[in-house]
Order: sequence, then structure tokens, then C-alpha cells
Amino acid sequence: TMRLQAPQFQALFTPGLRSVAELFEKKNYELRIAGGAVRDLLSGVTPQDIDFATTATPAEMKEMFTAAGVRLINNKGEKHGTITARLHEQNFEITTLRIDVVTDGRHAEVEFTTDWHKDAERRDLTVNSMFLGLDGTLYDFFNGYEDLKNKKIRFVGKAAERIQEDYLRILRYFRFYGRIAEKPGDHEPNTLQAIKENAKGLAGISGERIWVELKKILLGNHVSHLVQLMYELDIAQYIGLPLNGNLEEFARVTKNIQNLSPKPMTVLTSLFKGKDDVTNLDLRLKISKEEKNLGLFLVKHRQELTKGPGPEPLRPYQDFLMDSREANTNSKIFELLKYQGEEELLKEMQEWTVPSFPVSGHDLRKMGVSSGKEIGTALQQLREEWKKSGYHMDKEELLSCLKKL
Repeated sequence: TMRLQAPQFQALFTPGLRSVAELFEKKNYELRIAGGAVRDLLSGVTPQDIDFATTATPAEMKEMFTAAGVRLINNKGEKHGTITARLHEQNFEITTLRIDVVTDGRHAEVEFTTDWHKDAERRDLTVNSMFLGLDGTLYDFFNGYEDLKNKKIRFVGKAAERIQEDYLRILRYFRFYGRIAEKPGDHEPNTLQAIKENAKGLAGISGERIWVELKKILLGNHVSHLVQLMYELDIAQYIGLPLNGNLEEFARVTKNIQNLSPKPMTVLTSLFKGKDDVTNLDLRLKISKEEKNLGLFLVKHRQELTKGPGPEPLRPYQDFLMDSREANTNSKIFELLKYQGEEELLKEMQEWTVPSFPVSGHDLRKMGVSSGKEIGTALQQLREEWKKSGYHMDKEELLSCLKKL
């Protein structure tokens, strides 16, 4: 058996975890780290959040914690077997081992078990099905550690069965592929076959759940390959993607944008041909208003708002920003520059501060322009002059310019 001694593992033993471990030990309940955190630790990564699994039932845990005066945080997880305890300013989410009794492709009814193998069996991918004892012992029933070392993504047991328990697992397969696999195209043929045969099940999954997974896929590796696969395996139509997505543009943009940390929507928009594609995505996935507006902005401006000729390539973007009356136009322009792969211009634009127009209506009244209408017109003309100067003219220059006008 393998025993993990990594510093990332040792670092987990906070006063809180030591107290939790002690309580379980005293009662002879087994407690292990489960799932994603084990995968991260074996990869040498510090896990963001840690799930624990135990042989104790929720009722037994509640009794044990209450007797020890430990505060329980009221979560809705209890019917799935999850209890959340708070010790030393830290939350511990601990779930009873379980077997799925009935599944409808979205939700499962569970019964509790003390069999670790049975619990591992109902997890989605081999790399997510491992447990780690608090002494560092690895419990790995499906060769997850081998798969992790070889960067292979495989379903636990039969792919079709795992997928039919929760169709969202199709997208989780893609997400972990983009996170772990070394190169595109390294899939087991029977896995792809099972995905294709069950793709339609995604139609019954809520848009919000799909969008969470899709965003992670869009920011992972091999994204062009994975999205192309979504079309080949008939998934695209069930998750709000356009039937005839622009895969050439998508491949081009995903290559240019790799190191520019784009927003997921920026990456996705390269698949779209027009604003209807954004609207349809929103109908299916209920994306946020900000995401929808970004998509519409990119579709509208990606072609004509491009860098200027000559010594001032940023000017078209700066002018657009200065003319815009909308909030956060600058962040949309940053995303547009990422989309266009303009790394240098993006840096310059992020460092550029929007100058404020130096003349006010008050200045014009001092010069004897009295009617509101004339002031409005004059200000507009001066703004144009100021813009032509590249926003360099100061108040004096602009006002002497007004005399000429």
C-alpha cells in the first residue's frame, strides 16, 4: 500500500482537523479524505476544499458532535448524508458512505453503507474515486492513482451506467480531461461511444448546472479539441451551443487567447456567428446579464473595432471608450483585445487612464456663452477637437479654439 507523506498533506492537520479526527477515533468510526482533494494531494496540489467520508451515519455524527459541544452548521445536505461541523474557525463537511438506490439522471436517492468499495463505485471518474486515510494510506479501488500518473480520464466501471446516473457527468468528463490529460484525442473509444449514445440526457439537466461545467471547460486545456468533440458527439445542441458553430474561428481564437486569462464568455463567443446565438445560449443556460452583454458586444464589434494604422494603434479603442455612455466599457474592450489576440495592446490599454475632459459649461458661461443649447453644442464641438488631438489639448488650448469656432 502507498502512504502519502507530502507537505501539502501534512499542512491539512490544523487544530480543527486534529480535534475532529480524535472524536471519530474515540467512537471507532472511520474517517477519510475523499474525492477531489485526494486527487489534488496526489498531484502535489494543495486542495481548495476538502470533503471527508465516514462510516458513521448522520444521526451518529450529530449525537457525537452535540455531546462534545461542537457547533453544527445547518446545511441542507443531511438527507444526502452530509453533516457540517465547525471547529476552530474551520468548517468540516463529512458525508456518510452511501449507495445510490434510485437515480433519474439528475438526482439520486441514497442509502447509507459502511462499505468503502461500494461508495467508490458510485463516483464518476477513477481519479475522483480514491480515499486517503488520515495516516496517509491510499485506498484506491479502481486504479485511480495509475490513471492520474498516466493522465488518463476514465469512468468508474461502465461509462454508460455512470452517465445515466447523472448526465452532467458527460461535461465533467470533458472538464477533467482538459485539466489532467496531456494531449488532445487520448480517449477510449467506448467512452466516446457511451457519451454519444447518452448525449440527449443533457437536455434534462438545468442550464445553471451546465453553465458551471462549461465555463471550467472553456478555461481549461485542449478546449478547441473538446468543443469540436461536443459537436461530433451530438452534445452541442442540448447545451445551448449553435447548431452550426464556427469551429474554425473557435480554434483560431482559443490559440491566440491562451495566456491572456479571458472570461469564459469571451472564449465561447468565437463560436457564434451572430447575436441570435448569444440569445439562444442565454435561454438555455440563463447566463448572467454581464455575460450576455459581453457576448453581444464582442459579436457586434469584433470585426470593425480593430487596431488603427500608423503610430497610434490604440486610438480606435480609446475613441470608442471615450464616446461610450455605458458602464464597464473598458472591461469589455479588454476582452475584445484578448479575443483579437492583441497582447501588447491589451497591456497598453490596461495601463491607459481615461483622461477627463478639461472644459465645463461653467468655463463657457465665463466666456459669455449663455444659452443652454449653445453651451451643449459648443461642448460637443470642443470634445471633437479634443478627441482629434488624442486627448492632449488642455483647457487654454480648447478655449482659444472656441474663439476660432
